Amino acid sequence: MRFLFYSHDGLGLGHTRRNLAIASALTALEPRASVLLAVGADYVSRHRLPPRVDILKLPGLRKITNGHYSARHLCIPVEEIRGLRAAMLLTAVKSFAPAVALVDKHPFGAGGEFRDGLRVLKELGGKAVLGLRDILDEPARVLEEWRPYHMQQRIADFYDAILVYGHRAVFDPLAAYEFPESVESRTHFCGYVANLENPEDVDEVNGTIPPREHRTRPLVLATAGGGEDGYVLLENFIRAAATAPWQGLVVAGPMAPEGQSHALKRLAAEHRVAFLTFVQHLSGLFGSVDALVCMGGYNTVGEAVSKGVPVVCVPRVEPRAAPQHERRGQRDEHVEGAFERGGAST
Repeated sequence: MRFLFYSHDGLGLGHTRRNLAIASALTALEPRASVLLAVGADYVSRHRLPPRVDILKLPGLRKITNGHYSARHLCIPVEEIRGLRAAMLLTAVKSFAPAVALVDKHPFGAGGEFRDGLRVLKELGGKAVLGLRDILDEPARVLEEWRPYHMQQRIADFYDAILVYGHRAVFDPLAAYEFPESVESRTHFCGYVANLENPEDVDEVNGTIPPREHRTRPLVLATAGGGEDGYVLLENFIRAAATAPWQGLVVAGPMAPEGQSHALKRLAAEHRVAFLTFVQHLSGLFGSVDALVCMGGYNTVGEAVSKGVPVVCVPRVEPRAAPQHERRGQRDEHVEGAFERGGAST
């Protein structure tokens, strides 16, 4: 059985990491399944893929503001990058002929780039499934963005199933985002999606830090996910770690701008803070550090809570807020607190 998983990847790694986790679980459960991941994130090429999973690498998009994008690498207008990505997605549907397409978050792709591909999928008898993290943004903001496109009704008319990556008791997107009643019977609350690391990968990543018995101070890890907009958080963390009674470890992220990554590396060396640009299977470290500082992204918070590590969140404010830390985290004793990004300082 063939599956096509789509994520636009305009900002951060969350969409791809979530689809990769689902693909890994799916192929483990169903030995006849093959999954093609259509992704824009460059970092996937560094990842060890599960069996029977492969990548269709789309030219990269960069999210500027909500609903507005530019080409990440190519010097071409956004209309051309969208056309190129749309053509690749359409060809993938025609050639690969998936039985199911799983679309992460954007119902018809960024800027509608997957609209034609999804139409052909249905014409060929395939099923369309929409995967949504439980909290997309503040409800008023989501409703404002969706209203001009009648998005709730279009989802109801088009999709065979909706998967919500969360628990309804924590947050109910069907009510908050005003979905029509007809959607409810096709909606499945799946719980929180977290990457399950291979024990060998956990051992490998833990080789990058000193074991607990050799530490003289608690070890605190700071990560900004992909790292594209994490400079302020990580800079403040390094300065705070310089005089703290704990040892700091910074992972900048594979999407951190090169100049910012170099600046953080110099600052970390000056203040004797451990610094890494990228760690594959980073969540494998969460169970081995004494605390975690992060930006409150879906994957990071879910994986940290599953490991029981104390967490401090400094959430993203733009282009899309990270309110999930408030509702998901308030129900877990390990989430120590969350701070407004603008008020962060050493």
